[in-house]
Amino acid sequence: MGGYGMNRRNFIRNISAGGAGLFLGTAPFELLSKEQSQVITFLHTNDIHCHIEPFDGNNPRYAGKGGLARIAAYAKSVRHDNPATYLFDAGDMFQGTPYFNYYKGEPILKTMTASGYDAGTIGNHEFDNGLEGIAEPLHFAGFPLVCSNYDFSGTILSGKIPRWKVFEKGGVKVGLYGLGVGLKGLVSEKNFGNTVYNDPLAVAIEMERFLVHEQNCSLVVCLSHLGHQYQEDIVSDLAVARKTRFTDLIIGGHTHTFLDEPVVVENRSGRNVIVNQAGWGGLVIGRVDFVLEKKSGESKIVFANRINS
Repeated sequence: MGGYGMNRRNFIRNISAGGAGLFLGTAPFELLSKEQSQVITFLHTNDIHCHIEPFDGNNPRYAGKGGLARIAAYAKSVRHDNPATYLFDAGDMFQGTPYFNYYKGEPILKTMTASGYDAGTIGNHEFDNGLEGIAEPLHFAGFPLVCSNYDFSGTILSGKIPRWKVFEKGGVKVGLYGLGVGLKGLVSEKNFGNTVYNDPLAVAIEMERFLVHEQNCSLVVCLSHLGHQYQEDIVSDLAVARKTRFTDLIIGGHTHTFLDEPVVVENRSGRNVIVNQAGWGGLVIGRVDFVLEKKSGESKIVFANRINS
């Protein structure tokens, strides 16, 4: 654990959220003594939809914006300053440009690998070419696609999609689990085949307990493709945040939600959970920094920002 054992009841002590502009200056954590604290940085995207390049110059709203090139460059610069940096994606990397129409999942998975992604999860559009459309290009991904509530055991994806992963950077163990949206009525049944959809709330509670109590993780992150929130009684990122106890950060997707700053939700233990989502198409890269204090063993968020790419 590298000396970062945490009192989880006092886990998040302070939150400072920045605005929505491009942040390229000195982040607050860079002013802290490295001898006294360890910063864990989470960069994230969602719903890239194969926007490897920026939007076409004729696009009336997003001309010249978005795409993975700027995200990759920014992630590289952040990692240069802080090697304990993760880059995650919350699903729907497939579908949306001719890259997918002609070459399926291969180009986006290769590009995300080259960009340094640590992990992703599965969105509904990953099923657009059936289970074969996931299985065939999967070997091009140099990072795991983690999904906890889709049971693929009766399909060709059996054993290929982990339910959880544990990472360690800067001496801090980070546990990761993933939640996928309900497939029935959203995805053609022939495209998901024998995939079993399990209740995401029950799975979230199972996974976070496992990662904390059995894997001894100091931070627990959920990659969610459930959607940020709904007026209807549909499970969402905010609902998961309220119902869980040990999840510290929920990185969302599916609803293409642009947030000026992360949302703070109180969970069942009375602790704050950070919920963030980064629009779509690579237009935005989300960023949340956790600072773990070495002496007290406590953690706080001193910087949370949305960064336009």
